[in-house]
Amino acid sequence: MLKQRTLKSLTRAVGVGLHSGQRVEITLRPAAPDTGIVFRRVDLPQAPDIAVSAQAVTDTRLASTLSCGNAKVHTVEHLMSACAGLGVDNLYVDITAEEVPILDGSAASFVFLLQSAGIEMQNAPRRFIRINRPVEVREGEGANAKWARLDPFHGYKLSFEIDFNHPAVDSTGQRVEFDLSTGSYSRDIARARTFGFTKDVEMMRANGLALGGGLDNAIVMDDYKVLNTDGLRYDDEFVKHKILDAMGDLYIVGKPLLAAYSARRSGHALNNKLLRELQAHPEAWEVVTFEDVRQAPQGFAQPVRAW
Repeated sequence: MLKQRTLKSLTRAVGVGLHSGQRVEITLRPAAPDTGIVFRRVDLPQAPDIAVSAQAVTDTRLASTLSCGNAKVHTVEHLMSACAGLGVDNLYVDITAEEVPILDGSAASFVFLLQSAGIEMQNAPRRFIRINRPVEVREGEGANAKWARLDPFHGYKLSFEIDFNHPAVDSTGQRVEFDLSTGSYSRDIARARTFGFTKDVEMMRANGLALGGGLDNAIVMDDYKVLNTDGLRYDDEFVKHKILDAMGDLYIVGKPLLAAYSARRSGHALNNKLLRELQAHPEAWEVVTFEDVRQAPQGFAQPVRAW
């Protein structure tokens, strides 16, 4: 049986929120089978739980925000991406403020935390959402078109195309495909950092965003070039970060997907719209398990190894 996974022990980190600039402590704890991933605002009375789901996403401006009642947690996508990449099903995330820490701006620090805690198999079948027919959402027309799509596929692969009219981005790859069965999430995707432009910073900060951002946790560009002295981690780091974000956004559905995801100029809002469109058509998907591990798609059968 292909089994669910959680952590062997708890692990902690301290950082600042990318948008809030607040200091925040985060503790990742093991959780029982079928718990899913649950954020707990331990700084609030009664430490309310916020379980991940497509319907729990209430804000998608520059990040994915989950809410339950008045309790919110912002910028969950990088941690969710690491959980998707490493195959973690059940996890409690205790957090002392309203935003997940940005750490180095990628998912690499979360991968390290999860790996250091260890991955433990649980005596319950891992449940997947298998796509049975294409589901697509689109916005805009012509050169301004944005779209995201899920197609049937025995495995999990993602392809993404960006379109930024900027010299530093234009000189890199603007389309990438990642297949979980042949690639390594930790090596190929997890280290890609979020990015932004100096011309947008004043506007963002005036709106209470990017208050904790800087060269130590983001790729920053002026009108012509990358300002980080150490340059890029991947030749195509910009589009790889979009794959990283998409993996996190899609894992908010609560189960790993068996699907081929493809997108052009998508983002947090369109990714969540795609999940809601999927759930609005129950004939387009089904929940499956694998009693025989040999029948599972390559890339899902074994826990992901360290770097």
